[in-house]
Amino acid sequence: MESIGVLMACPMSSYLEQELDKRFKLFRFWSFPQKNEFLNQNANSIRAVVGNAFAGADTELIDSLPKLEIISSFSVGLDKIDLNKCKEKGIRVTNTPDVLTEDVADLALGLMLAVLRRICECDRYVRKGLWKSGDFKLTSKFSGKSVGIIGLGRIGLAIAKRAEAFSCPISYHSRSEKPNTNYKYYSSLVELASNCQILVVACALTPETRHIVNREVMEALGPKGILINIGRGPHVDEKELVSALLEGRLGGAGLDVFENEPEVPEQLFGLENVVLLPHVGSGTEETRKAMADLVLGNLEAHFLNKPLLTPVV
Repeated sequence: MESIGVLMACPMSSYLEQELDKRFKLFRFWSFPQKNEFLNQNANSIRAVVGNAFAGADTELIDSLPKLEIISSFSVGLDKIDLNKCKEKGIRVTNTPDVLTEDVADLALGLMLAVLRRICECDRYVRKGLWKSGDFKLTSKFSGKSVGIIGLGRIGLAIAKRAEAFSCPISYHSRSEKPNTNYKYYSSLVELASNCQILVVACALTPETRHIVNREVMEALGPKGILINIGRGPHVDEKELVSALLEGRLGGAGLDVFENEPEVPEQLFGLENVVLLPHVGSGTEETRKAMADLVLGNLEAHFLNKPLLTPVV
């Protein structure tokens, strides 16, 4: 397979990059400042694209690669890939579900605890020597808080399972009610937000879910409510979120994702009721290797005419 051209959209995993380089003819897209010139010279050599949550394959890139057969995403999310264009052209698409579910769910619980128990603020309090001047202020209990989840897929279910261990009542909103679950379903997201203390975003990013958490939802969650986002940044209307937090209309937030990553609103930096992470939901050595192996396995299966491991299109 050394002659098969694979375009890696951006740096994402040194292990994956090394393995792609061993098995295929790897093109590192970020190494070519003149993208159009590079594509003009190499388009007919590229039969696969490897993308992730930051860079994938939009209409323009797909149209510029006439020999493209498969896009393998180093991510569970597919919002950076034009799926309609892929269906139209018969281009296969794969992603990395399941292997990152546990890590992302773990992090969601970590954010809940960090926001409510002010763990990051406590750490700074000790490091600055402030403990010598007096005890830290009281924080808020996590166990028993009602948790509402937007999207009850693999990750949403894993979050629910973990929160249940903390005696948290679970409810959810999704396009339709899920079978085989006892969690309370709300067909209205505003109604869900009105009836939970912690609201977790765990759905896929689609045109319908962009800014699904808007001002109305934040108002329903209220000045004691906590928003946790481990989905995608554009799920949340970021300007409204900043305003709600600054004005005290929302109790706090734990955010692993942002609308224009890696740009983060500076107004959030001084807020102690907000925990900010650099999109590290799946960022453990074990999971990133498993994701890389799944990308490699899908590419090899395709070019050996075997069934794809995790087909999307």
